[in-house]
Parts: sequence; structure tokens; C-alpha cells
Amino acid sequence: MPQVLGIDISTTATKAVLVDETGAVRAIGITEYGFEVPHPLWSEQAPQLWWDATIAAVRQVLASPGVTADEVVAVGLTGQMHGAVLLDAADEVLRPAILWNDQRTSAECELIREVVGRERLIAVTGNDALTGFTAPKLVWVREREPDVWRRIAHVLLPKDYVRLRLTGDHAVDKADGAGTLLFDLARRDWSPEVVAALDIDPRWLPRSWEGPQVTGSLLGAAAEATGLRPGTPVVAGGGDQSANAVGVGVVSPGSMALSLGTSGVVFAATAEPLFEPLGRVHAFCHAVPERWHMMSVMLSAAGSLRWFRDAVAPAASYTDLVEPAGEIPPGSDGLVFLPYLTGERSPHADPLARGAFVGLTLAHDRRHLTRAVLEGVAFGLRDGLDLMLAAGTPRPAQVRVSGGGTASRVWRQILADVLEVEIATVSTSEGAAYGAALLAAVGGGNWYAGVEEACAALVTATPSAEPGTSAALYREAHAIYRDLYPALKPTFDGALAAPGRGSGR
Repeated sequence: MPQVLGIDISTTATKAVLVDETGAVRAIGITEYGFEVPHPLWSEQAPQLWWDATIAAVRQVLASPGVTADEVVAVGLTGQMHGAVLLDAADEVLRPAILWNDQRTSAECELIREVVGRERLIAVTGNDALTGFTAPKLVWVREREPDVWRRIAHVLLPKDYVRLRLTGDHAVDKADGAGTLLFDLARRDWSPEVVAALDIDPRWLPRSWEGPQVTGSLLGAAAEATGLRPGTPVVAGGGDQSANAVGVGVVSPGSMALSLGTSGVVFAATAEPLFEPLGRVHAFCHAVPERWHMMSVMLSAAGSLRWFRDAVAPAASYTDLVEPAGEIPPGSDGLVFLPYLTGERSPHADPLARGAFVGLTLAHDRRHLTRAVLEGVAFGLRDGLDLMLAAGTPRPAQVRVSGGGTASRVWRQILADVLEVEIATVSTSEGAAYGAALLAAVGGGNWYAGVEEACAALVTATPSAEPGTSAALYREAHAIYRDLYPALKPTFDGALAAPGRGSGR
């Protein structure tokens, strides 16, 4: 049976997922690795890790019972967005890749706003300058590492370094390209205006492709390393969030997804390029041709629950922790949790924001604190959703959810009540890697005429929670939650500026 392979190069592991023509996952391979923090706020990774992990993960898949390389008809790529991989003219890596979660570029973000103009930057790229994006990283290298800057011949994103090793081609998909802060959102390609303003040589930037388009085929050396068949087509794929949206079937305008992992993402597919005037949510190209998306990102979603479990009840399972919270009334008897444990991105682009419990009394127990964490994360997601709706995204009838946090019945109901929308689970659970496989099925396997047709055939959504009578109460509680960040921001800033504060010690 013909099969397609989706490869996801994430921050901590590379996953390979083999999918057959029925949409079933036939095999999975995963290889983990770490990243380096050589200085405070820095986050770097050696690109060779991704290639070694890709080889290992693909070979795990091909070693699965009943799987042969001859059955793999196409490969799709996805992975962590916003990184900066710098290569010389011989495609040798010039320095460790600077990752999406690197925070060193605050000064460079201000410089970009000054040079381009903040309003113009948002109008062209759909986004404000944030430390996570690729462009500030390049400006940092220009200002701080001139020897490296002079030797740059190619700039790639993480998954596209793996593409280079697979096919020998310098290429990027339009969804990942839009996450660099160097793309013209409406034109779906590099912005000559922004590129020139930042003194970046346009020859460094790879050709951009739509997600299902074939960018090249497997080289003999790559085939020998991975075990795949030489000449196997490789499609452009997508950044991890757009590929995940394909994996859960959010490809048509008006559809929406919610990913509840360590971070929390609300993702809306749109028919045209929309952006929030202040850049408080992201606007990118979708991995689907002639589609765009808006996306809000909160940094500590299920990560907030993990922190709470580890700090308060490390021996408890998540089920034992969360299920009793269902006994507590909505609103947690006046207790509110701010989930800004690692700063925040949407709606407050503030690395100094911090978490807080507000309203504690002697009447509160662990169940109240747990429910407050679940509700606080839901309120943060509602903040992002409201900004997206105000920017023109249609209010959806249903939100398709994925990620470990959505396994909880209690949390799904809280999300339905707070977001005031039906929550649905999907038939797939492999996220971005599955979406990359579907893009390969369309462009390389020619199984379907388009991505929407593929998703309609292979992805099923099942309603699992609907807004209940608590929705009105949560509207009032959310208003209280919204007032807390501006009230506490001076405290956050002052505490973190004091000697010895804010370090976690």
C-alpha cells in the first residue's frame, strides 16, 4: 500500500510518522535531543542534531513490521518555526542555530521598529517585531558577530536545513517563511522593503513554495543514510502550527483549532491576509495554498498545570489532580490565576510578566487552586481569541482541539464555557507530523486534488463539550482576570529589577 512520511523537527525531538491511504498511522519513530543555553536568555542548537535525529527516526519507521521503503511515495516536512540557520557558500554551518525561544534580541526588535516603522512593519508582515522571530536574530548577528555576517551565503529555517540534507535544495514553505518577519503577508513572499531596510542580502533567502508543492527529491547519499528510496519527492510542508492545523483539518476559512500543549495556541484559517493593528496576535500564511491564518500564542498553557503539579503534588497523576477540580464551582470561589509563568506573548508581549494567584482565602484548598489554573489558562486563550475576532476572524461554531491538556473532560468543559464555543476532538493525534504527511499525500503522492479534500476524507471531528450555563458567569470572571495584568505589571517590573529577583532562586 502506498504511504507518505511526515517528519517534524521540533525543539526537543524529531518525529517521523508513516501514514497510509486510509489515513491510518502505520509507524512512528522518535529521537530526542537537547538545546544549549550558553548565556541567560539564549537558546541555541546544532543543526547536525536535527539531521542525525531524522536519520534515526526514519530508520525506526522503516524497521517497523510490514514497512518497506518502496511503499513511501512522498515526504513532508514540518518543525519549529522562527529559527536562524546560517550557512556559508559551501553549505557549512557558521554558528549554532538561534532558536524560536531565544530572548536576546530585545534591542534589535526596537531597532527594527525604528528602521521600518512599527505600523508599516505590521501592515507588511502582519506582525510586530518580537524576540522569537528570525529577523531580529539576523540583525543581532550583523551587530554582534560581523565575522559570521560576512560569510553568510544562505539563511534557512530549522526544518529546511533537513530539507537541504535530504534533497540538496535551498527552499522554504510560505507558512514558515511568514514567521521570519521578512515576508510580505499579502504577496506570500519575501518583502523587498523589509529585507532592504535590515541590510539583508536577498540572495541569502531561499525560494518559497506552497505547502503541498514538491521542492526536490531525495539524493542518493540521503537515501543511503535514511533507508528511503532515492528520488522520493519531498514537499515544502509547513511550520509546526500550520502543519498541525492541517493535521486536525483546520484548512477552510472560518475553521479554528486550539492546541493545548506546553504553550497554548488558538489558530484560525482565513481566506485573506488579516492582521491585528497592534500586532498582539500573529498573522502568517497557511500551509494551504491561497490561505492565511491568525494565531494567538500564550507561553504557559498546559505548562502551567505541569508546574502546579510538580510544585504542589509531584506524586499525583494529572487525572488525580484535575478530576477533583470538577467538584469546585466555576470561578473557583473567587480565586484567579494568571498563567504568565514564562512571560507572555498574546495579548501581552511582555517577557517580564509573571504568574500569580489572586484572591486566596482559608476556604481554598488544592481543588480550588487546580481549577483556578485551568480557568486562568482558558481566560488567556480567550484574550487571544477576542483579539482575533476583533481583527476580522469569523466567530467559529466549533473549535478543534489537540494536545495533552485536552484529554481532560473537566478542562474541555471549562474551555467550552469560557470560549463560548463547541469543543471537538479529532481522529488524529500526531499533530504537525500528521499534517506534513497529508501535505505530502496531496503534492507528492497525488492522492487528493487539494489539502481541503484530503482533510475532509481523513480527519474526523467529534464534539466533546458545549457551552453551558456557566458561560455568563465566566464572562464576569474573565473581566476581573483582564484587569489584573495592568494592575500588577508595575509589581512585576519592579520585582524583577531588584537584585536577586526573578531568577527562580
